[in-house]
Amino acid sequence: MRPQTVLITGAAGLIGGVLRDRLADEYLLKGLDRRWVRDRRISRADVTNRRKLARLFEGAEAIVDLATAATLRLGWDDVLRDCRGRINVLEAARASGAERYIFASSNHVTGLYELEHPYADIIAGAYGDLDPTATPLIGPASPLRPDGPYAVGKAFGEAVSKYYSERYGLSCICLRIGSVNRSDRPNEPRDYATLLTQRDLVHIVDCALRAPRELLHGVYYGVSANRWRFWDIENARREIGFEPQDDAERFRPTAAAETA
Repeated sequence: MRPQTVLITGAAGLIGGVLRDRLADEYLLKGLDRRWVRDRRISRADVTNRRKLARLFEGAEAIVDLATAATLRLGWDDVLRDCRGRINVLEAARASGAERYIFASSNHVTGLYELEHPYADIIAGAYGDLDPTATPLIGPASPLRPDGPYAVGKAFGEAVSKYYSERYGLSCICLRIGSVNRSDRPNEPRDYATLLTQRDLVHIVDCALRAPRELLHGVYYGVSANRWRFWDIENARREIGFEPQDDAERFRPTAAAETA
């Protein structure tokens, strides 16, 4: 499918801004955010207030749902609020007749693996004798191991989208997004494994928007083609055509630069 009109919730955030800037030539984009911003394309609305959503969702063929608090330090009360928002957005999408829902999930739903070898060494940049081609990859079929309340909320979003796909036939795609930042480069050792560049971010969202309509539910890791990545993206390649172009290694300082 290729939707014409796409609604982005949480459109005023970093990821929302990147998508609005770089997908504007491909889709008719509408946005909403609970913050007021100087952009006529973005309506002010809080997704936890269900009554205001129906009108804003009219005419949207696809929803990109970014409207969760973007911090790992969320407490349980904030997570419960975000979970309420997921239900409201999915219900509004179903009621409006949207065909696809794309949820910005998080790699942190499997974050506790990173306390163990070899992942703990990789994220610390302590590669030693590790072979990046031999690292066991964590994939969508791996057991969930959320690393905090924020991640539990994201796991809930994946589960409730599965319900809406099977109960109502709404095509739902969950993207476990890697490390996206304003500098668009690694800011810490972990990022050399987990970076998702803005170019690859736009690509995977575009792939999710264009994925076949018969794809009712899918979970995919969004990460660039990093030498040290430890998330499996094979199903994203096979099912939605995601082929990341960037490798965080190109940002790694050379030995000469480090000593200069």
